[in-house]
Parts: sequence; C-alpha cells; structure tokens
Amino acid sequence: MAPASKSDKKAAVDAASWMFNVVTSVGIILVNKALMATYGFSFATTLTGLHFATTTLMTLVLRWLGYIQPSHLPLSDLLKFVLFANFSIVGMNVSLMWNSVGFYQIAKLSMIPVSCLLEVVLDKIRYSRDTKLSISVVLMGVGVCTITDVSVNTRGFIAAFVAVWSTSLQQYYVHYLQRKYSLGSFSLLGHTAPAQAASLLLLGPFLDYWLTNKRVDTYDYNIVSVLFIMLSCTIAVGTNLSQFICIGRFTAVTFQVLGHMKTILVLILGFIFFGKEGLNVQVILGMVIAVVGMIWYGNASSKPGGKERRTLSIPISRPQKHGGISEASELDGKV
Repeated sequence: MAPASKSDKKAAVDAASWMFNVVTSVGIILVNKALMATYGFSFATTLTGLHFATTTLMTLVLRWLGYIQPSHLPLSDLLKFVLFANFSIVGMNVSLMWNSVGFYQIAKLSMIPVSCLLEVVLDKIRYSRDTKLSISVVLMGVGVCTITDVSVNTRGFIAAFVAVWSTSLQQYYVHYLQRKYSLGSFSLLGHTAPAQAASLLLLGPFLDYWLTNKRVDTYDYNIVSVLFIMLSCTIAVGTNLSQFICIGRFTAVTFQVLGHMKTILVLILGFIFFGKEGLNVQVILGMVIAVVGMIWYGNASSKPGGKERRTLSIPISRPQKHGGISEASELDGKV
C-alpha cells in the first residue's frame, strides 16, 4: 500500500507541476501578445531581462526568509548555462524576424529530435519503438496545425540552427545541473536568474534596437502599458520556476513533447479571444492528431523499456540539504 501511495503522490505532484507550467506559459503568451500588438511594446529581449530581474527579486526574498538554503554551482557551469540560455532567447527572436512563420514553426518542432539526440548521446537514453512513433505523431499533428507558408534563406537558417541547438542545450542543462549538484528548482533559479537578468538587460536594448529600429527608452510609457509589463513580469516568475521544476522531473524531451499542448491551448484561446478566422478543418485535424500523440507518448514512455537510461553517465555531487520549500527529490530516478 505504501509504494502505491508514494506513486500516487508523485503522479499528483507531476500533474500539478505541469499544470502550473501550462497556466503560466499560456498566460504570459496572451499578456505579451496584448502588450506587443495592442500597446506596441516590441522590445522582447529587454522584456525577458525584466522577467529574470523579477525572478531574481523573488529568489532573494525567499533566501532572506530562509526558504532557500545556500548551495554551490561552479562558475564554469553557470557561464555555460547562461551562454546557452541567452543564445536561445536571442536566436529565437532573430529567427522569428528573419524567417517565415512556417519555417519558424518547423525549427521549433525540430527541438524534439535534437533533445532526443542529446539524451541518447549524453545520457545514454534508449527509446522504444512506440515512444519514437508517438513523438512522430505529436510532431505531425502540431505541424499540420501551425505550418503554413515555408520559405528560408541563409541567414534565417543560421539563426534557426543557433536557436534550436541553444534552446535544446539550455533545457538539457537544467536537468543536468539539478541532477549533478542535487539542486532544486528554487536553488538553481537563485544561481542562474541574476546572471541572465544582468546580461539580458545590458544586451536587450541594443538587440531590440537592431531588430525593431526603436529605442526602449523612447517608448511612450503609460499606466496601462506599465501595468501589462508588471503583469508579464509577475507571470514570468511562475513560468521560469515551473520550467525548472518540470524539466527536473520530466527531462527536456518530455517537456518539449508536452509543451506542444501549450501550442494547442494558445491556438484555441486565440480563436476564442481574437477571432476564428484561422479555424479550419486542417487546424482541427492537427489538434486531434497532436493530442492523440501526446496521450500515446505518455503511455508509451511510462511503460518498462519505453524510455530508460542504459548507464548512469553523470556523477552526482554530494547532496545538499534544503529546508523550507519542498523541491524535486527524485531528480536522478525519473527519466
């Protein structure tokens, strides 16, 4: 009875973590869409820097209250993570600017096979045939939903290549660092958020000016737009935290696969709130295929042999004791 109870508790925490990520991710997409489309705040990189600055304030308050205990992350690993994460943010913004929407979506879909490759090569993960097929179905369904016109040029391809690999490496590294140094989500955010905030707030205004030919300091700030910026930053705290929690519990590949559920939800909410012009048989068919693939993936990957590590390739540092906030305690066992 005890093992079953423990399994049920873990499943409940997994579901709650995932729902937390879905709600905050979809929420921030809708808020940012209103902020950029309605109020003209098109400074995406600077806004991301503000998100991490707000997240840094959250971690400082929690550390001051004693909910986050001191922990260690080597500077070399921190710099690698920040490099991957910032290239991911910049690469995505540039890729969206230089590529058609269709090729941008193809690039986003390619993160799943790239993440799989990283797990196979670096973590010695083995996928069953059903797991591979289910991932293919998810990719096909989301592709049917989102891919329209596809055109590509050399610089757009390079930007997409950098964005895909840096994002996949950043998400892999979240799981890697949590396992290697026994870091919980709050502790890891406490190390990475300040470095990302500082670097993006320094880089953001220049990059945004290059992308939009507009200066963030000359933007016409008003009460409503500032409130939307504050709302975006507040939701971003939950988005950043939930991403670390989910990748720590599920790994980067599962996070990517389930992440496409957010794409489906954003499409549905977009049709509800912003009109139904784009709703057609192709989109509905793609949604159905994607959802079937996600359910299949969840079932296939949870079966014995569906997704397992052949050898443990990452040395685990001595566990650190954490107090206050409960953090992921099965970082190494969950694949």
